[in-house]
Amino acid sequence: MITTKAVLFQGIEGLIKSLNFESISEERKAALQPLIDFIQSKASESLEIRLNFICTHNSRRSHFSQVWAQTMATYFNIKNVFCYSGGTEATALFPMVIQTLQESGFEIKPISEGTNPIYSIKFADNEHPIVGFSKLLEDDFNPKSGFAAIMTCDSANEACPFVPGAEKRIPITFEDPKAFDNTPLQAKKYNERSLQIATELGYVFSQINL
Repeated sequence: MITTKAVLFQGIEGLIKSLNFESISEERKAALQPLIDFIQSKASESLEIRLNFICTHNSRRSHFSQVWAQTMATYFNIKNVFCYSGGTEATALFPMVIQTLQESGFEIKPISEGTNPIYSIKFADNEHPIVGFSKLLEDDFNPKSGFAAIMTCDSANEACPFVPGAEKRIPITFEDPKAFDNTPLQAKKYNERSLQIATELGYVFSQINL
């Protein structure tokens, strides 16, 4: 059966096409390989692929990862991919993450306000929006079993040697752009981290054989 590929928003599509997977080091590719293997094993059996990206506060890197992973799965036409994020603590999705994603072409609207706002994050007209907000990794919004837990920061990786319900636990850590908050480099560094995550997750999904 031939399945049609979803059309992403033009800005996102253009950004993805500009990414250079050759820029990823061999060491980094080795760190990404367990995630490729997990996704491939599920895709080969036409099973649902559930990925939960985990960081301490579920405010920056885990959201970048969730959003880009879902987008890349759609771009590379990998079906039955469901991406989540969570933290060892719940705080709030940091506004600079929203701004960075908007500048990359995502359409983002607040669903609710307050200390932990909820956002609708869209990457294509005809795809379900990603629901973005800070939550604990075991939140009811997240899967309870049969998922890969991808640890996106060192502190969460160390704090969670065991993730309940995870079929596989994969450390793929990124440097925290929070270090540049309230500095002249803030926007630049958030964009750099977003592009790194996009590049690496784009590479991951590009390796999946259908």
